[in-house]
Amino acid sequence: MRQGKFSWLGVITVAILIFVNAPFLIIVPSSFTAAGYLSFPPEGFSLDWYKQILDRPEFIEAFWFSLQLAAITAILSTLIGTMAAIAISKYQFKGKNFISGLLLSPLTVPSLIIGIAALLFFTRLGLGGTFLGLLLAHILISIPYVVRLVLTGLTTFDYTLEKAAYMLGARPVHVFWDITLPMLRPAILSGFIFSFLTSFDNVTVSLFLVAPDTTTLPLAIFTYMQESLDPMVASISSVVILISLFFIFLLEKVYGLDRLFGLNAQQH
Repeated sequence: MRQGKFSWLGVITVAILIFVNAPFLIIVPSSFTAAGYLSFPPEGFSLDWYKQILDRPEFIEAFWFSLQLAAITAILSTLIGTMAAIAISKYQFKGKNFISGLLLSPLTVPSLIIGIAALLFFTRLGLGGTFLGLLLAHILISIPYVVRLVLTGLTTFDYTLEKAAYMLGARPVHVFWDITLPMLRPAILSGFIFSFLTSFDNVTVSLFLVAPDTTTLPLAIFTYMQESLDPMVASISSVVILISLFFIFLLEKVYGLDRLFGLNAQQH
């Protein structure tokens, strides 16, 4: 009976994996087609659609802008999220649960609602269509992932090491820099990677806040698709997929995707 249940579980798991990865299995091969239109299976083999990306300055500019925006977002989100997670985990203060819920609330609110709210709020502040407004919105949706990861790392944190350092006369700054940060480094680095990916791949929130000079790569792809639907769309999408897979692989090596959701909190 157990063997039969295990077999059905395996079939269901494989079916789900195929369903989730089917778009990737279609987009990537389609980007190598020699035809002048999207086709699957691809007709022939060609790298021309990848070469043509270099002839489209709007994609190159959007790519570098997305990297810059994602890097700044990741740095600021990691700093704010790490400090917030440490404060929530280590200290007792009034309104702690409220603040914790507030920091994680963007995970429960639809991105469309966040985008509309950010547009209305930043427009009143004169930040609509500016880099600062877009940056603040990306930080808003990235911080929850940093907080979640660092809190997960703190579940196995050995506070006796900090206490021993204090008893030996170490200053709080030295304890934080020499003990706390090194022990939390995998969780913090993972939060940085995840916030980078969240910013780099975002479409919904960015759609409400971009301007012609602040267009991200995902939105450049979206705009191009409104005008033409040729294999170049698949080739650019494949590049974005490759970048995302690289950072996901790095996240798995640094921290482990299972620990992202606290599924393996016993290991550190």
